[in-house]
Amino acid sequence: MAATPANAGKSFQETKIKAEKGIAPAQANLGFLYANGYGVPKDEAEAVKWYRKAADQGYAKAKYNLGVMYANGRGVPKDEAEALKWYRKAADQGYAPAQFNLGVSYANGQGVPKDEAEAYKWYLLAGAKGDEMAKKAIPLFEREITPAQRTEGQRLAREWKPRKP
Repeated sequence: MAATPANAGKSFQETKIKAEKGIAPAQANLGFLYANGYGVPKDEAEAVKWYRKAADQGYAKAKYNLGVMYANGRGVPKDEAEALKWYRKAADQGYAPAQFNLGVSYANGQGVPKDEAEAYKWYLLAGAKGDEMAKKAIPLFEREITPAQRTEGQRLAREWKPRKP
């Protein structure tokens, strides 16, 4: 059940039961509920705890959410390197939002050396998975990079293979 303000209390109880049984998607969802205060008082540190439990089981969405928490200093000290570590783990599994965030990081040199071809690779991969932000970013970014960077990014994207969790 997706949490909405109207059903947040019921969703929280159902999700918590499943999360406590060790079901990774439920653990990630419980983290989301804590992070946003749906059905429970907002507690970002508790959100991080549940995201980490799911991430430790290889759940890509939880890895991405951990990256977001570190990038924004929510429930943990802000740490760009730690955020990138979690984005990369999720991106390597093919999780499109994490791939997009890696692209942004490489495009802007945030926590990594600026690398337009690497950024373009991640944008292309995320866009191919249907990530709307990546689809919008690709044509804008293509106007900023050289033909050689575009070609290299396309080659890197073609050669990329997802990794197991």
